Amino acid sequence: MSVFENAQKQLNKAFKQINLSNDVHEILSRPKEAIQVNIPVRMHDGKLKTFEGFRVRYNDSLGPTKGGIRFHPNVSLDEVKALSFWMTFKCAVAGLPFGGGKGGVIVNPKELTKHELEQLSRGYMSAISDIVGPDRDIPAPDVYTNSMIMGWMSDEYNKITRKIQPGVITGKPISLGGSLGRDEATARGGYYIIKELVKKKGLNPKDLKVAVQGFGNAGYHIAKMLADDGFWIVALSDSKGGIYCNNCYLNPDLIMESKKAKGMIDNEYYKGSVADTENHSRITNEELLECECDILIPAALENQIIKDNANNIRAKYVVELANGPTTPEADEILEKNGVLVIPDILANSGGVTVSYFEWVQNNQGYYWSLEEVRNKLKEKIIPAFNDIYNIMEDKKIDMRTAAYVRALKLISEAIESKGTEDIFK
Repeated sequence: MSVFENAQKQLNKAFKQINLSNDVHEILSRPKEAIQVNIPVRMHDGKLKTFEGFRVRYNDSLGPTKGGIRFHPNVSLDEVKALSFWMTFKCAVAGLPFGGGKGGVIVNPKELTKHELEQLSRGYMSAISDIVGPDRDIPAPDVYTNSMIMGWMSDEYNKITRKIQPGVITGKPISLGGSLGRDEATARGGYYIIKELVKKKGLNPKDLKVAVQGFGNAGYHIAKMLADDGFWIVALSDSKGGIYCNNCYLNPDLIMESKKAKGMIDNEYYKGSVADTENHSRITNEELLECECDILIPAALENQIIKDNANNIRAKYVVELANGPTTPEADEILEKNGVLVIPDILANSGGVTVSYFEWVQNNQGYYWSLEEVRNKLKEKIIPAFNDIYNIMEDKKIDMRTAAYVRALKLISEAIESKGTEDIFK
């Protein structure tokens, strides 16, 4: 089953919990707009190479579409459709005036020089410039993209439109209108949720073992935040593998220093890996998912917890910092085994929430302090968590379905307020 079909299965469970018009079902069953582009790049050896890219605007009932751009060799239109679908519901869960969008390019950016990466980034923005804009579709960073790449894309859009429009893209460098706190936002939102969960369950952070799959921006920051707060980090990994230490505390800062020790590729990606860290047992990403821990945080790619390994998950809580890391079949197994899954459309919504804050600051031309950004994020995400938790308990459903129910209420109100088939009855 495709990633997009898995996403639709998650939504269909929520449809059974809430009475909606047929129009809502019809509109949310497919994306509003999807484009496929080819981006020619002159490589350092003089040859011309073409890269394939996509941009999908899934639904804009609540406002302009919003969503990241990923550079990854496994990008596909099916994946981007699913990611834009999840963004639609993530924005609604967070109570943002945005719909969902997503983009991607099929490339391994680590194989490009910095100049080639810049040409690809600018070429992609040029190719999708007709469907993006500060009031239409607002991209942001995602897997293997960062503030530097967003800066190039923002500059390219300004050149094309002959206007300075910082609100066209978020996750930019601070000097180009970026927001303080954006680099840590996805992790900080997840951190606030974990803290609220711990309080609700009456748990002690010092007794909780945490495993984090993915040591990129989100994975590193949440590991650091939790470690600083007394949680017991026992496993970490990145795309090249990981480390595990059941009877000791892993220090995310020291491990990041070890990862950086081999230096960087010409285009700003690290050569090193978490697995290079000495004095700890090496494990694979698959083994990390099944290690002994209390909180498992998938912070890498989709489809990591699947039917084949779900019964081997030993964590009591799964906090999805990645998009779509758990398949519907695995969800059923985890629920049967008593594992509480904090779904991606809630757990990682801190990133898009602070992206919204950046967009607001760009439109106002007035910028907030880091403390203001963090406080505003906390004020948004904790009530959303508690509301979804209450829906879960009241309806006796899993937390993912509860999150979709919350989102559907908001999206359906917007769709139905524009008129439905009921006016013809």
